[in-house]
Order: sequence, then C-alpha cells, then structure tokens
Amino acid sequence: MGNCYNIYQQDIKKVLCVCSAGLLRSPTTAVVLSQEPYNYNTRAVGASTEYALIPIDEVLLAWADEVVCMEEEHMDAIYNNFPKYEGEITVLGIPDRYVYRDKELVELIKERYEESLETDKDLQVIKEEALS
Repeated sequence: MGNCYNIYQQDIKKVLCVCSAGLLRSPTTAVVLSQEPYNYNTRAVGASTEYALIPIDEVLLAWADEVVCMEEEHMDAIYNNFPKYEGEITVLGIPDRYVYRDKELVELIKERYEESLETDKDLQVIKEEALS
C-alpha cells in the first residue's frame, strides 16, 4: 500500500483503466490518457477474476484518483467486489470488439472521455448554482 503514496509520482492525476481482461481496451485507454493533452499516470487492469492478466485490487483502487471503466459491468464488478470503494468512476461505454490500439478505438476513447469531462463540468456548475 505504501507505493500508492510514493512522493515521486508527484501531483499527476492517477487513472486506473478497467476492461474485462486488461488486455485490449484498458491498455489502449491507458496509453491514450498518458499522452497529450492529458498526461495522466495510468495503469490498466481487468475486472474478470477468470481472465484478467492483472486483476483489479484494493491497492490499485487506493492508488487511483479516477477509475475509467469500459462498460457498466466493470463498474458493477468494482462495487460488488470492493463495497467500501467510494472513488470516482467514469464509464465510457465501449464494447469489446477492438484490437489493441485500434485507430477507431483510440478515437472513441478520446471522444467518450472528453464527453465525460464536459458532463463533470456541467454537474459542477449545477452544484455551484445550487449552493449560491
């Protein structure tokens, strides 16, 4: 657990990318989010206890500032297997039909992630208006 708080990671946002096995969609997402314009510190894991090369665990969830899931079922797996987890989860809604770093997948990740950022901004404005 000590590595979660390693000071040499600096203040760069840490994003955990989750798909079923952690082999195609989440590693591609990790690459996309680690580059411009995001430059996040990323890791890729799988939600499937049967197929995941690197399965999601409590340490990785504690490490992450944000979790990005490809589908609702991955988010559900987190909540079912880690009921105490209360962090931020973004679901991109990307089905399992792409190869690693597929150009269409890369563009879809960018599009869906940007949409999630816009939604977050809209929600923040609504919260601020409600408080004033």
